[in-house]
This record gives sequence, C-alpha cells and structure tokens, in this order.
Amino acid sequence: MTAQTIFSHRVSIITGHYGTGKTELAVNLALALAGEGCRVMLADLDIVNPYFRSRERRPQLEAAGIQVISSSQACSDADVPALPAELLAILENRDVRGVLDIGGDPVGARVLARFQPKIIAEDYQLIFVLNANRPEVRTPEAAVAYLRAIEATTGLTCSGIVNNTHLCGETTPAEIRKGAALAEEVSRQTGLPILCHTAEERFLQDVSDLREPVFPITINMKKPWER
Repeated sequence: MTAQTIFSHRVSIITGHYGTGKTELAVNLALALAGEGCRVMLADLDIVNPYFRSRERRPQLEAAGIQVISSSQACSDADVPALPAELLAILENRDVRGVLDIGGDPVGARVLARFQPKIIAEDYQLIFVLNANRPEVRTPEAAVAYLRAIEATTGLTCSGIVNNTHLCGETTPAEIRKGAALAEEVSRQTGLPILCHTAEERFLQDVSDLREPVFPITINMKKPWER
C-alpha cells in the first residue's frame, strides 16, 4: 500500500506527545510521498522539542525534491515561536502535498490556531501519533485526553491514529504489537481509524499480520550525541 493511499489527504498535520516519534514519521512520510512522484513541502513547526527537528534533515529532504520551511529560517538551532509566511504556500497551493510537523503538546500545537480557518477549508488530516512507551500516553484514557486537548487547542478535528511505538534501538515486534493494542483501544473509545502502524524494514515480516497497513520507516533522526 502506498503512502498516498494510507495518508490520503493533501495536507497531513503530524502531532502527538513529545517523544512519540512524530518527527521521524513526518520525515519518512515526506520522503515516501516524494518517492511516489508527489510535489512535497514539509513544514517544521515544532517549537517544543529541542532535539529532534525535521529541518535537521534539510539536505536529505531537499535532495529528494522536498521544499523545507521552518519556524526559524535564519538559524537551524533556534526555536522562534513564529510561523513563516511560506506556510501559506502549503495551504494555498493545491498542487503540493504538505506535511506539517507540529509541537508535541497542546502548547506546541497552538501555533496552528490562527491558521485554523484556512486549514479547515483544505483537504487536511490531523494525525495523532501514539507511542505506548511514553508514560504520559501509555493508557487509553490518558491518550484520549491528550488527543482531545490538542483538538481543543488547534480547533481542528483529528482524523486518524498512527501507532509508532518504539524503544529506539531496543525496539522489538512485541513493542509494536503492544502499541497496536493501545491504538486499538484508543480507536474504540474515539471512533477514529488506525491509519497504520510504523516499523523498520527489519520488522515488516514479523508484524505483517496486523489488521491495518504497516508503513515502513527508516531511522533518520539521531540524538545529538549520535551525530
């Protein structure tokens, strides 16, 4: 199944708790869409996370033909709580597929609030990324409360869940399945579909029996001490 099939809306807004791996998903999604021939723009609007920012992969993304915009164009290591004017290009140019990587809590999500009228006029999806190993969202009730808080802050409606459960280098198929069980219960409580589960190529065969599609990812984001 293609990225365009799994993530079927023109604009994909990636959100979730800090540390769930939403930036990794955003980078992988942008690269997958570009690889399928789409014209892609990726907006790094995360002003919360000081470590993992999609703009750090700018050379790789631009080499794939992806236009990268961020909240701080002048300094890649600065987080400026202001939205670039280029964000309007994603919302107004319907020839592009947009991927928006936003902050990992309701405060981080607030950056989108003033664009809410424009966003809801477009073909968008607000995607909630789950990682069952994050203490703040490891129960269905906590995850649902977090999801609803992001919706309330942005004024946008979530349209799908992605299970991105991992333990970095210690990830196993069992961890992915644990996340699948959490995602299933959150889906049951909210009525939202599970869009997919993510897995590195080495795990694809082991989790191929999951009910929903498995979206293959490559680990692109590195910790500061791993660069």
